[in-house]
Amino acid sequence: MEQQRDQWATKIGLILAMAGNAVGLGNFVRFPTQVAQNGGGAFMVPYFIALFFLGIPVMWIEWVAGRYGGKYGHGTLGPTYYLMARESVKPKSALWWGVISGMLAFSLTVLLNSYYLHLIGWSAAYSYFSATGAYFGQNTGEFFGNYLGNHAQVMLFWGITVVLLAIAVGQGVSKGIERWVKVMMPLLYVFAIIMVGYVFVLGSPIDPNWSTIDGFRFIWSPNWAYLKDHFATVMLAATGQIFFTLSLGMGIIQNYASYLGPDDDVALSGLATVSLNEFAEVVLGGSLAVPLATAYAPKIVPPEILEQGKNEALAWIGQKFGLGFSYTSLPNVFVSMGDIGKLFGAMWFLLLWFAGFTSAIAMYNYLTALLEEDLNIKRKVGTWVVLVLYFIAGLPVVYISGYLDQVDAWVSFQLTLLALFDIIVAVYLFKPDNFWKELHQGAYMKVPGWYKPILLYIAPILLLIPLIGSAQSLVGATLEWPARLAIIFMWIIGAVESYYSIKRKYGEELEKNEVIIRV
Repeated sequence: MEQQRDQWATKIGLILAMAGNAVGLGNFVRFPTQVAQNGGGAFMVPYFIALFFLGIPVMWIEWVAGRYGGKYGHGTLGPTYYLMARESVKPKSALWWGVISGMLAFSLTVLLNSYYLHLIGWSAAYSYFSATGAYFGQNTGEFFGNYLGNHAQVMLFWGITVVLLAIAVGQGVSKGIERWVKVMMPLLYVFAIIMVGYVFVLGSPIDPNWSTIDGFRFIWSPNWAYLKDHFATVMLAATGQIFFTLSLGMGIIQNYASYLGPDDDVALSGLATVSLNEFAEVVLGGSLAVPLATAYAPKIVPPEILEQGKNEALAWIGQKFGLGFSYTSLPNVFVSMGDIGKLFGAMWFLLLWFAGFTSAIAMYNYLTALLEEDLNIKRKVGTWVVLVLYFIAGLPVVYISGYLDQVDAWVSFQLTLLALFDIIVAVYLFKPDNFWKELHQGAYMKVPGWYKPILLYIAPILLLIPLIGSAQSLVGATLEWPARLAIIFMWIIGAVESYYSIKRKYGEELEKNEVIIRV
Protein backbone atom coordinates (compact mmCIF):
# COMPACT_ATOMS: atom_id res chain seq x y z
CA MET A 1 0.00 0.00 0.00
CA GLU A 2 1.66 3.20 -1.16
CA GLN A 3 -0.18 5.84 0.86
CA GLN A 4 -2.53 6.15 3.78
CA ARG A 5 -6.04 7.12 2.77
CA ASP A 6 -9.22 7.85 4.65
CA GLN A 7 -11.28 4.71 5.32
CA TRP A 8 -14.79 3.90 6.44
CA ALA A 9 -15.04 4.00 10.22
CA THR A 10 -17.72 1.31 10.54
CA LYS A 11 -19.12 -1.53 8.47
CA ILE A 12 -22.68 -0.20 8.85
CA GLY A 13 -21.49 3.21 7.66
CA LEU A 14 -19.99 1.63 4.55
CA ILE A 15 -23.13 -0.38 3.77
CA LEU A 16 -25.43 2.61 4.30
CA ALA A 17 -23.18 4.79 2.15
CA MET A 18 -23.13 2.19 -0.63
CA ALA A 19 -26.88 1.72 -0.33
CA GLY A 20 -27.34 5.50 -0.38
CA ASN A 21 -25.17 5.61 -3.47
CA ALA A 22 -27.47 3.11 -5.18
CA VAL A 23 -30.80 4.34 -3.76
CA GLY A 24 -31.73 7.47 -5.68
CA LEU A 25 -34.51 9.08 -7.66
CA GLY A 26 -34.45 6.02 -9.89
CA ASN A 27 -35.91 3.89 -7.08
CA PHE A 28 -38.95 6.03 -6.38
CA VAL A 29 -39.54 7.84 -9.69
CA ARG A 30 -37.88 5.93 -12.54
CA PHE A 31 -38.81 2.44 -11.30
CA PRO A 32 -42.58 3.10 -11.04
CA THR A 33 -42.37 4.79 -14.44
CA GLN A 34 -40.75 1.75 -16.05
CA VAL A 35 -43.23 -0.60 -14.38
CA ALA A 36 -46.23 1.48 -15.44
CA GLN A 37 -45.05 1.95 -19.01
CA ASN A 38 -44.01 -1.67 -19.60
CA GLY A 39 -47.02 -3.76 -18.70
CA GLY A 40 -46.80 -3.81 -14.90
CA GLY A 41 -46.19 -7.45 -13.99
CA ALA A 42 -44.74 -8.03 -17.46
CA PHE A 43 -41.82 -5.79 -16.48
CA MET A 44 -41.01 -7.58 -13.23
CA VAL A 45 -40.06 -10.90 -14.87
CA PRO A 46 -37.12 -9.61 -16.98
CA TYR A 47 -36.29 -7.14 -14.20
CA PHE A 48 -35.39 -9.93 -11.77
CA ILE A 49 -33.60 -11.86 -14.50
CA ALA A 50 -31.46 -8.78 -15.24
CA LEU A 51 -30.83 -8.25 -11.52
CA PHE A 52 -29.51 -11.78 -10.99
CA PHE A 53 -27.56 -12.23 -14.21
CA LEU A 54 -26.31 -8.68 -14.77
CA GLY A 55 -26.78 -6.37 -11.77
CA ILE A 56 -25.16 -8.52 -9.09
CA PRO A 57 -22.17 -9.58 -11.26
CA VAL A 58 -21.32 -6.00 -12.27
CA MET A 59 -21.78 -4.84 -8.67
CA TRP A 60 -19.17 -7.38 -7.53
CA ILE A 61 -16.85 -6.39 -10.38
CA GLU A 62 -16.97 -2.74 -9.33
CA TRP A 63 -16.42 -3.52 -5.65
CA VAL A 64 -13.37 -5.63 -6.49
CA ALA A 65 -11.94 -2.99 -8.82
CA GLY A 66 -12.44 -0.24 -6.24
CA ARG A 67 -10.75 -2.08 -3.39
CA TYR A 68 -7.88 -3.05 -5.69
CA GLY A 69 -7.31 0.57 -6.72
CA GLY A 70 -7.47 1.66 -3.10
CA LYS A 71 -4.48 -0.55 -2.29
CA TYR A 72 -2.41 1.79 -4.45
CA GLY A 73 -4.03 5.01 -3.28
CA HIS A 74 -6.42 5.39 -6.22
CA GLY A 75 -10.12 6.17 -6.00
CA THR A 76 -10.64 7.05 -9.66
CA LEU A 77 -10.90 4.78 -12.68
CA GLY A 78 -7.99 6.02 -14.79
CA PRO A 79 -5.09 4.81 -12.61
CA THR A 80 -7.09 1.86 -11.22
CA TYR A 81 -7.91 0.41 -14.63
CA TYR A 82 -4.38 1.07 -15.85
CA LEU A 83 -3.08 -1.14 -13.02
CA MET A 84 -5.61 -3.88 -13.73
CA ALA A 85 -5.09 -3.85 -17.50
CA ARG A 86 -1.31 -4.21 -17.25
CA GLU A 87 -1.83 -7.70 -15.85
CA SER A 88 -2.39 -8.78 -19.47
CA VAL A 89 -0.95 -6.06 -21.70
CA LYS A 90 2.11 -3.83 -21.79
CA PRO A 91 1.96 -0.56 -19.82
CA LYS A 92 1.60 1.58 -22.96
CA SER A 93 -1.49 -0.39 -24.02
CA ALA A 94 -2.82 -0.44 -20.47
CA LEU A 95 -2.47 3.35 -20.44
CA TRP A 96 -5.23 3.75 -23.03
CA TRP A 97 -7.60 1.41 -21.23
CA GLY A 98 -7.13 3.61 -18.18
CA VAL A 99 -7.47 6.87 -20.12
CA ILE A 100 -10.72 5.90 -21.85
CA SER A 101 -12.23 4.50 -18.63
CA GLY A 102 -11.28 7.63 -16.71
CA MET A 103 -12.61 9.84 -19.50
CA LEU A 104 -15.99 8.10 -19.48
CA ALA A 105 -16.28 8.22 -15.68
CA PHE A 106 -15.40 11.94 -15.51
CA SER A 107 -17.74 12.99 -18.30
CA LEU A 108 -20.55 10.82 -16.93
CA THR A 109 -20.29 12.27 -13.46
CA VAL A 110 -20.29 15.89 -14.60
CA LEU A 111 -22.95 15.53 -17.32
CA LEU A 112 -25.28 13.48 -15.12
CA ASN A 113 -25.02 15.95 -12.27
CA SER A 114 -25.59 18.89 -14.58
CA TYR A 115 -29.28 17.94 -14.42
CA TYR A 116 -29.54 15.39 -11.58
CA LEU A 117 -28.73 18.05 -9.00
CA HIS A 118 -31.52 20.20 -10.38
CA LEU A 119 -33.96 17.32 -9.98
CA ILE A 120 -32.85 16.97 -6.35
CA GLY A 121 -33.38 20.72 -5.94
CA TRP A 122 -36.91 20.36 -7.35
CA SER A 123 -37.61 17.74 -4.67
CA ALA A 124 -36.33 20.06 -1.93
CA ALA A 125 -38.55 22.83 -3.27
CA TYR A 126 -41.62 20.62 -3.46
CA SER A 127 -41.08 19.34 0.07
CA TYR A 128 -41.35 22.97 1.16
CA PHE A 129 -44.29 23.66 -1.18
CA SER A 130 -46.14 20.61 0.19
CA ALA A 131 -45.57 21.53 3.83
CA THR A 132 -46.83 25.07 3.21
CA GLY A 133 -49.65 23.98 0.89
CA ALA A 134 -48.34 26.29 -1.85
CA TYR A 135 -49.86 24.29 -4.70
CA PHE A 136 -53.09 23.39 -2.88
CA GLY A 137 -56.08 24.88 -4.64
CA GLN A 138 -54.07 25.52 -7.81
CA ASN A 139 -53.59 23.83 -11.15
CA THR A 140 -50.56 21.68 -10.29
CA GLY A 141 -49.35 21.53 -13.88
CA GLU A 142 -49.33 25.32 -14.17
CA PHE A 143 -47.72 25.60 -10.72
CA PHE A 144 -44.85 23.33 -11.79
CA GLY A 145 -44.37 25.29 -15.01
CA ASN A 146 -44.29 28.58 -13.10
CA TYR A 147 -41.74 27.14 -10.67
CA LEU A 148 -39.44 26.05 -13.50
CA GLY A 149 -39.82 29.48 -15.07
CA ASN A 150 -38.71 31.16 -11.84
CA HIS A 151 -34.96 30.67 -12.36
CA ALA A 152 -34.00 32.42 -9.12
CA GLN A 153 -36.16 30.03 -7.11
CA VAL A 154 -34.84 27.00 -9.01
CA MET A 155 -31.23 28.06 -8.37
CA LEU A 156 -31.98 28.73 -4.69
CA PHE A 157 -33.01 25.15 -3.95
CA TRP A 158 -30.23 23.85 -6.24
CA GLY A 159 -27.77 25.98 -4.27
CA ILE A 160 -28.96 24.74 -0.88
CA THR A 161 -28.49 21.15 -2.04
CA VAL A 162 -25.05 21.60 -3.58
CA VAL A 163 -23.63 23.66 -0.71
CA LEU A 164 -24.69 20.93 1.74
CA LEU A 165 -23.05 18.35 -0.53
CA ALA A 166 -19.83 20.39 -0.55
CA ILE A 167 -19.85 20.62 3.25
CA ALA A 168 -20.43 16.87 3.66
CA VAL A 169 -17.75 15.81 1.15
CA GLY A 170 -15.28 18.40 2.43
CA GLN A 171 -15.40 16.75 5.87
CA GLY A 172 -13.99 13.53 4.41
CA VAL A 173 -15.22 9.96 4.08
CA SER A 174 -15.46 8.79 7.70
CA LYS A 175 -16.17 12.16 9.35
CA GLY A 176 -18.36 13.57 6.59
CA ILE A 177 -20.05 11.23 4.12
CA GLU A 178 -20.46 8.39 6.59
CA ARG A 179 -22.06 10.60 9.25
CA TRP A 180 -24.49 12.19 6.81
CA VAL A 181 -25.71 8.89 5.34
CA LYS A 182 -26.13 7.40 8.82
CA VAL A 183 -28.83 10.01 9.37
CA MET A 184 -30.37 10.29 5.91
CA MET A 185 -30.66 6.61 4.97
CA PRO A 186 -32.56 5.48 8.11
CA LEU A 187 -34.88 8.49 7.77
CA LEU A 188 -35.47 7.66 4.11
CA TYR A 189 -36.53 4.11 5.00
CA VAL A 190 -38.68 5.32 7.91
CA PHE A 191 -40.52 7.85 5.73
CA ALA A 192 -41.05 5.27 2.99
CA ILE A 193 -42.31 2.59 5.41
CA ILE A 194 -44.77 5.04 6.99
CA MET A 195 -46.13 5.97 3.57
CA VAL A 196 -46.33 2.33 2.44
CA GLY A 197 -48.24 1.50 5.62
CA TYR A 198 -50.71 4.26 4.80
CA VAL A 199 -51.10 2.95 1.23
CA PHE A 200 -51.89 -0.55 2.49
CA VAL A 201 -54.78 0.69 4.67
CA LEU A 202 -55.96 3.36 2.22
CA GLY A 203 -58.31 1.14 0.23
CA SER A 204 -60.64 3.13 -2.06
CA PRO A 205 -60.59 6.78 -0.93
CA ILE A 206 -62.44 8.18 -3.96
CA ASP A 207 -64.40 5.42 -5.68
CA PRO A 208 -65.04 1.81 -4.53
CA ASN A 209 -64.15 0.70 -8.07
CA TRP A 210 -60.64 2.12 -7.66
CA SER A 211 -58.35 0.92 -4.86
CA THR A 212 -54.69 0.52 -4.05
CA ILE A 213 -55.21 -3.24 -4.50
CA ASP A 214 -55.76 -2.60 -8.21
CA GLY A 215 -52.34 -0.93 -8.31
CA PHE A 216 -50.64 -3.83 -6.53
CA ARG A 217 -52.41 -6.31 -8.80
CA PHE A 218 -51.15 -4.38 -11.83
CA ILE A 219 -47.54 -4.62 -10.60
CA TRP A 220 -47.46 -8.18 -9.31
CA SER A 221 -49.67 -10.09 -11.74
CA PRO A 222 -47.35 -11.48 -14.45
CA ASN A 223 -48.71 -10.30 -17.78
CA TRP A 224 -47.33 -13.02 -20.02
CA ALA A 225 -49.30 -11.91 -23.07
CA TYR A 226 -47.89 -8.38 -22.87
CA LEU A 227 -44.37 -9.71 -22.31
CA LYS A 228 -44.66 -11.98 -25.33
CA ASP A 229 -45.82 -9.14 -27.59
CA HIS A 230 -43.30 -6.58 -26.30
CA PHE A 231 -40.40 -8.73 -25.12
CA ALA A 232 -37.56 -6.72 -26.70
CA THR A 233 -38.90 -3.39 -25.41
CA VAL A 234 -39.55 -4.67 -21.87
CA MET A 235 -36.19 -6.45 -21.65
CA LEU A 236 -34.41 -3.29 -22.73
CA ALA A 237 -36.28 -1.25 -20.13
CA ALA A 238 -35.54 -3.81 -17.39
CA THR A 239 -31.79 -4.06 -18.07
CA GLY A 240 -31.54 -0.26 -18.30
CA GLN A 241 -33.34 0.15 -14.98
CA ILE A 242 -30.90 -2.22 -13.26
CA PHE A 243 -28.00 0.05 -14.25
CA PHE A 244 -29.70 3.20 -13.04
CA THR A 245 -31.00 1.75 -9.80
CA LEU A 246 -27.68 0.20 -8.72
CA SER A 247 -25.58 3.20 -9.86
CA LEU A 248 -23.45 0.93 -12.05
CA GLY A 249 -21.20 2.09 -14.86
CA MET A 250 -20.34 5.42 -13.23
CA GLY A 251 -17.13 4.77 -11.32
CA ILE A 252 -18.69 5.75 -7.99
CA ILE A 253 -19.04 2.21 -6.62
CA GLN A 254 -15.32 1.78 -7.26
CA ASN A 255 -14.61 5.10 -5.56
CA TYR A 256 -16.43 4.16 -2.36
CA ALA A 257 -14.88 0.66 -2.38
CA SER A 258 -11.41 2.21 -2.69
CA TYR A 259 -11.70 3.36 0.95
CA LEU A 260 -11.79 -0.26 2.14
CA GLY A 261 -8.84 -2.02 3.67
CA PRO A 262 -7.08 -4.63 1.48
CA ASP A 263 -8.71 -7.50 3.40
CA ASP A 264 -12.16 -5.99 3.92
CA ASP A 265 -15.06 -8.02 2.59
CA VAL A 266 -16.50 -7.12 -0.81
CA ALA A 267 -18.56 -10.23 -1.61
CA LEU A 268 -21.19 -10.03 1.14
CA SER A 269 -21.01 -6.23 1.26
CA GLY A 270 -21.77 -5.98 -2.45
CA LEU A 271 -24.72 -8.33 -2.05
CA ALA A 272 -25.97 -6.33 0.97
CA THR A 273 -25.84 -3.15 -1.11
CA VAL A 274 -27.97 -4.78 -3.81
CA SER A 275 -30.43 -6.10 -1.21
CA LEU A 276 -30.95 -2.74 0.50
CA ASN A 277 -31.42 -1.07 -2.85
CA GLU A 278 -33.95 -3.64 -4.02
CA PHE A 279 -35.89 -3.35 -0.77
CA ALA A 280 -36.09 0.40 -1.31
CA GLU A 281 -37.05 0.04 -4.96
CA VAL A 282 -39.27 -3.03 -5.27
CA VAL A 283 -40.87 -3.20 -1.83
CA LEU A 284 -41.07 0.50 -0.98
CA GLY A 285 -40.88 2.33 -4.32
CA GLY A 286 -43.18 -0.20 -5.96
CA SER A 287 -45.74 0.19 -3.18
CA LEU A 288 -46.06 3.96 -3.37
CA ALA A 289 -46.53 5.80 -6.65
CA VAL A 290 -48.47 3.23 -8.72
CA PRO A 291 -50.97 2.14 -6.00
CA LEU A 292 -51.51 5.76 -4.94
CA ALA A 293 -52.07 6.88 -8.52
CA THR A 294 -54.50 3.99 -9.06
CA ALA A 295 -56.52 4.70 -5.92
CA TYR A 296 -56.84 8.37 -6.85
CA ALA A 297 -57.37 7.72 -10.57
CA PRO A 298 -60.80 9.41 -10.54
CA LYS A 299 -59.03 12.62 -9.48
CA ILE A 300 -56.12 12.54 -11.92
CA VAL A 301 -57.38 10.67 -15.00
CA PRO A 302 -59.54 12.63 -17.50
CA PRO A 303 -63.25 11.64 -17.31
CA GLU A 304 -63.34 10.56 -20.97
CA ILE A 305 -60.53 8.08 -20.27
CA LEU A 306 -62.19 6.77 -17.11
CA GLU A 307 -65.35 6.04 -19.07
CA GLN A 308 -63.41 3.69 -21.35
CA GLY A 309 -62.68 1.30 -18.50
CA LYS A 310 -60.02 0.37 -15.95
CA ASN A 311 -57.48 -1.02 -18.42
CA GLU A 312 -57.58 2.16 -20.47
CA ALA A 313 -57.25 4.32 -17.35
CA LEU A 314 -54.26 2.30 -16.11
CA ALA A 315 -52.69 2.59 -19.55
CA TRP A 316 -53.19 6.37 -19.39
CA ILE A 317 -51.55 6.50 -15.96
CA GLY A 318 -48.65 4.45 -17.34
CA GLN A 319 -48.15 6.86 -20.24
CA LYS A 320 -48.22 9.86 -17.91
CA PHE A 321 -45.80 8.37 -15.43
CA GLY A 322 -42.40 9.96 -15.53
CA LEU A 323 -40.45 12.76 -13.98
CA GLY A 324 -43.22 15.33 -14.42
CA PHE A 325 -45.74 12.95 -12.86
CA SER A 326 -44.19 13.44 -9.42
CA TYR A 327 -44.52 17.21 -9.70
CA THR A 328 -47.92 17.44 -11.40
CA SER A 329 -50.17 14.42 -10.85
CA LEU A 330 -48.95 13.22 -7.46
CA PRO A 331 -49.51 16.68 -5.92
CA ASN A 332 -53.14 16.26 -7.01
CA VAL A 333 -53.19 13.08 -4.93
CA PHE A 334 -51.82 14.92 -1.90
CA VAL A 335 -54.35 17.72 -2.37
CA SER A 336 -57.13 15.11 -2.46
CA MET A 337 -56.00 13.78 0.92
CA GLY A 338 -56.87 17.05 2.64
CA ASP A 339 -54.69 18.43 5.42
CA ILE A 340 -52.81 15.15 5.89
CA GLY A 341 -51.79 15.51 2.25
CA LYS A 342 -49.46 18.35 3.24
CA LEU A 343 -47.63 16.00 5.60
CA PHE A 344 -47.48 13.12 3.14
CA GLY A 345 -46.48 15.41 0.29
CA ALA A 346 -43.65 16.84 2.37
CA MET A 347 -42.53 13.32 3.36
CA TRP A 348 -42.65 12.08 -0.23
CA PHE A 349 -40.52 14.89 -1.64
CA LEU A 350 -38.16 14.91 1.34
CA LEU A 351 -37.73 11.18 0.77
CA LEU A 352 -36.83 11.95 -2.86
CA TRP A 353 -34.39 14.62 -1.67
CA PHE A 354 -32.66 12.19 0.71
CA ALA A 355 -32.49 9.55 -2.02
CA GLY A 356 -31.02 11.98 -4.54
CA PHE A 357 -28.63 13.55 -2.02
CA THR A 358 -27.10 10.24 -0.92
CA SER A 359 -26.48 9.33 -4.58
CA ALA A 360 -25.13 12.75 -5.51
CA ILE A 361 -22.72 12.76 -2.56
CA ALA A 362 -20.98 9.71 -4.05
CA MET A 363 -20.57 11.40 -7.43
CA TYR A 364 -19.39 14.59 -5.72
CA ASN A 365 -16.78 12.60 -3.85
CA TYR A 366 -15.54 10.98 -7.06
CA LEU A 367 -14.64 14.36 -8.54
CA THR A 368 -13.20 15.58 -5.25
CA ALA A 369 -11.03 12.44 -5.00
CA LEU A 370 -9.90 13.06 -8.57
CA LEU A 371 -8.71 16.55 -7.67
CA GLU A 372 -7.20 15.41 -4.38
CA GLU A 373 -5.37 12.27 -5.49
CA ASP A 374 -4.61 12.96 -9.15
CA LEU A 375 -3.93 16.71 -9.06
CA ASN A 376 -2.84 17.25 -5.42
CA ILE A 377 -5.60 19.76 -4.65
CA LYS A 378 -6.61 19.71 -0.98
CA ARG A 379 -10.00 18.14 -0.32
CA LYS A 380 -11.59 21.21 1.24
CA VAL A 381 -10.51 23.32 -1.74
CA GLY A 382 -11.49 20.62 -4.20
CA THR A 383 -15.08 20.47 -2.95
CA TRP A 384 -15.62 24.12 -3.86
CA VAL A 385 -13.91 23.67 -7.22
CA VAL A 386 -16.45 20.91 -7.94
CA LEU A 387 -19.29 23.22 -6.87
CA VAL A 388 -18.17 25.81 -9.43
CA LEU A 389 -17.89 23.08 -12.08
CA TYR A 390 -21.42 21.88 -11.30
CA PHE A 391 -22.74 25.44 -11.44
CA ILE A 392 -21.30 26.02 -14.91
CA ALA A 393 -22.41 22.59 -16.18
CA GLY A 394 -25.92 23.07 -14.79
CA LEU A 395 -26.69 26.48 -16.29
CA PRO A 396 -27.74 25.11 -19.73
CA VAL A 397 -30.30 22.87 -18.01
CA VAL A 398 -32.06 25.95 -16.67
CA TYR A 399 -31.77 28.21 -19.70
CA ILE A 400 -31.72 25.94 -22.79
CA SER A 401 -34.88 24.04 -23.71
CA GLY A 402 -34.34 20.36 -24.55
CA TYR A 403 -30.77 20.30 -23.22
CA LEU A 404 -31.63 17.94 -20.35
CA ASP A 405 -33.13 15.23 -22.56
CA GLN A 406 -30.28 15.40 -25.08
CA VAL A 407 -27.56 15.02 -22.45
CA ASP A 408 -29.54 12.31 -20.64
CA ALA A 409 -29.60 10.16 -23.80
CA TRP A 410 -25.79 10.27 -24.01
CA VAL A 411 -25.46 9.56 -20.30
CA SER A 412 -27.57 6.41 -20.72
CA PHE A 413 -25.30 5.20 -23.51
CA GLN A 414 -22.09 5.97 -21.64
CA LEU A 415 -23.33 4.15 -18.52
CA THR A 416 -23.53 0.86 -20.36
CA LEU A 417 -20.34 1.53 -22.31
CA LEU A 418 -18.37 2.07 -19.11
CA ALA A 419 -19.92 -1.08 -17.62
CA LEU A 420 -18.55 -2.96 -20.64
CA PHE A 421 -15.12 -1.54 -19.80
CA ASP A 422 -15.64 -2.77 -16.22
CA ILE A 423 -15.99 -6.34 -17.47
CA ILE A 424 -13.22 -6.15 -20.07
CA VAL A 425 -10.64 -4.53 -17.81
CA ALA A 426 -11.51 -5.65 -14.26
CA VAL A 427 -12.22 -9.27 -15.24
CA TYR A 428 -10.63 -10.24 -18.54
CA LEU A 429 -7.52 -8.04 -18.68
CA PHE A 430 -7.05 -8.36 -14.93
CA LYS A 431 -7.48 -12.11 -15.58
CA PRO A 432 -10.52 -14.08 -14.37
CA ASP A 433 -8.53 -16.10 -11.82
CA ASN A 434 -7.11 -12.91 -10.30
CA PHE A 435 -10.58 -11.42 -10.14
CA TRP A 436 -12.07 -14.51 -8.47
CA LYS A 437 -9.24 -14.50 -5.92
CA GLU A 438 -9.75 -10.78 -5.17
CA LEU A 439 -13.51 -11.29 -4.81
CA HIS A 440 -12.90 -13.85 -2.04
CA GLN A 441 -10.05 -12.00 -0.31
CA GLY A 442 -11.35 -11.41 3.22
CA ALA A 443 -14.86 -12.39 2.11
CA TYR A 444 -17.58 -13.24 4.63
CA MET A 445 -19.22 -15.55 2.09
CA LYS A 446 -18.11 -17.82 -0.71
CA VAL A 447 -19.64 -17.11 -4.10
CA PRO A 448 -20.67 -20.49 -5.60
CA GLY A 449 -18.45 -21.73 -8.40
CA TRP A 450 -21.43 -22.03 -10.75
CA TYR A 451 -21.77 -18.23 -10.60
CA LYS A 452 -18.37 -17.72 -12.25
CA PRO A 453 -19.66 -18.48 -15.80
CA ILE A 454 -22.42 -15.93 -15.19
CA LEU A 455 -19.78 -13.29 -14.46
CA LEU A 456 -17.62 -14.31 -17.40
CA TYR A 457 -20.18 -14.97 -20.14
CA ILE A 458 -23.83 -14.31 -19.35
CA ALA A 459 -23.39 -10.82 -17.86
CA PRO A 460 -21.45 -9.49 -20.88
CA ILE A 461 -24.07 -10.90 -23.26
CA LEU A 462 -26.96 -9.36 -21.31
CA LEU A 463 -25.06 -6.08 -21.18
CA LEU A 464 -25.29 -5.87 -24.96
CA ILE A 465 -29.06 -5.35 -24.69
CA PRO A 466 -28.97 -1.92 -23.01
CA LEU A 467 -25.73 -1.01 -24.80
CA ILE A 468 -27.18 -1.58 -28.27
CA GLY A 469 -30.58 -0.21 -27.27
CA SER A 470 -29.15 3.06 -25.93
CA ALA A 471 -26.88 3.36 -28.97
CA GLN A 472 -29.85 2.91 -31.31
CA SER A 473 -31.77 5.63 -29.46
CA LEU A 474 -28.98 8.04 -30.35
CA VAL A 475 -29.20 7.29 -34.08
CA GLY A 476 -31.11 10.11 -35.70
CA ALA A 477 -31.56 11.89 -32.36
CA THR A 478 -31.34 15.66 -32.43
CA LEU A 479 -28.23 16.90 -30.66
CA GLU A 480 -28.00 20.67 -30.55
CA TRP A 481 -24.66 22.44 -30.35
CA PRO A 482 -24.78 23.29 -26.61
CA ALA A 483 -25.20 19.62 -25.68
CA ARG A 484 -22.70 18.50 -28.32
CA LEU A 485 -20.06 20.94 -27.09
CA ALA A 486 -20.63 19.99 -23.45
CA ILE A 487 -20.17 16.28 -24.19
CA ILE A 488 -17.03 16.80 -26.30
CA PHE A 489 -15.53 19.21 -23.78
CA MET A 490 -16.05 16.76 -20.90
CA TRP A 491 -14.51 13.96 -22.94
CA ILE A 492 -11.41 16.05 -23.60
CA ILE A 493 -11.02 17.17 -19.99
CA GLY A 494 -11.57 13.63 -18.71
CA ALA A 495 -9.08 12.10 -21.14
CA VAL A 496 -6.37 14.70 -20.42
CA GLU A 497 -6.84 14.35 -16.66
CA SER A 498 -6.67 10.55 -16.75
CA TYR A 499 -3.61 10.58 -19.02
CA TYR A 500 -1.84 13.05 -16.75
CA SER A 501 -2.68 11.18 -13.54
CA ILE A 502 -1.39 7.85 -14.89
CA LYS A 503 1.77 9.38 -16.42
CA ARG A 504 2.46 11.29 -13.22
CA LYS A 505 2.40 8.13 -11.08
CA TYR A 506 3.68 5.51 -13.51
CA GLY A 507 5.73 7.49 -16.02
CA GLU A 508 8.91 5.49 -15.45
CA GLU A 509 7.38 2.14 -16.34
CA LEU A 510 5.49 3.66 -19.24
CA GLU A 511 8.76 4.89 -20.73
CA LYS A 512 10.30 1.43 -20.35
CA ASN A 513 7.00 -0.25 -21.31
CA GLU A 514 7.66 -2.80 -18.60
CA VAL A 515 5.96 -3.22 -15.22
CA ILE A 516 8.14 -2.04 -12.36
CA ILE A 517 7.48 -4.06 -9.21
CA ARG A 518 7.41 -1.78 -6.16
CA VAL A 519 8.09 -3.32 -2.78
